[in-house]
Amino acid sequence: MENTHVEQCASRAVNVTVRSGRPREYLTEREIDRLIEAAKANRWGHRDATAILLAYRHGLRASELVALRWDDIDFRTSKLHVRRAKGGTASVHPLRAKELRALRRLLREMLEGQRATYLFVSERMAPLSVAGYQRMVARAGQAAGFGFLVHSHMLRHSTGYKLANDGHDTRAIQDYLGHRSIASTVRYTALAPDRFKHFWRD
Repeated sequence: MENTHVEQCASRAVNVTVRSGRPREYLTEREIDRLIEAAKANRWGHRDATAILLAYRHGLRASELVALRWDDIDFRTSKLHVRRAKGGTASVHPLRAKELRALRRLLREMLEGQRATYLFVSERMAPLSVAGYQRMVARAGQAAGFGFLVHSHMLRHSTGYKLANDGHDTRAIQDYLGHRSIASTVRYTALAPDRFKHFWRD
């Protein structure tokens, strides 16, 4: 009798697929460009576009991005000192020409010629908050026409995906992103399409 009840319940079972609101947790390089262009239309367009550019190029969490200080940047040697949150490993990253141009312009555009302590500040020269930065990224995603919610941590995932897709060494990516465990890094190499390109040949 008990088995019959179980069989009847099993026959009525329905497979349910839970779908995420996002097709994936990263953006492609072309999509990052769309996001940056959308951010440029904001009131503080250059500040916001530069924030997204740096977050993407250096795999920065929201808290790491808003904590960036001008003394973390060495314009002479084109270097950025990256301090990681969550016990991650600090490192020094190279700054490329596009980033340096954006940073120099940001410095020139500081209100009333005052040099603030932090890179990304409000009109009152207070540091940009994590929540404010996160809202800005989400609004830029909407303005760019993405059909899913873009959140700030997607920029960090996009960094890992881009570096893995370019064939960089997993250990080097781990160090670049400041991961304590390489298990956090292999998710990106798992997504790299070139991993399987030599598997079959006809």
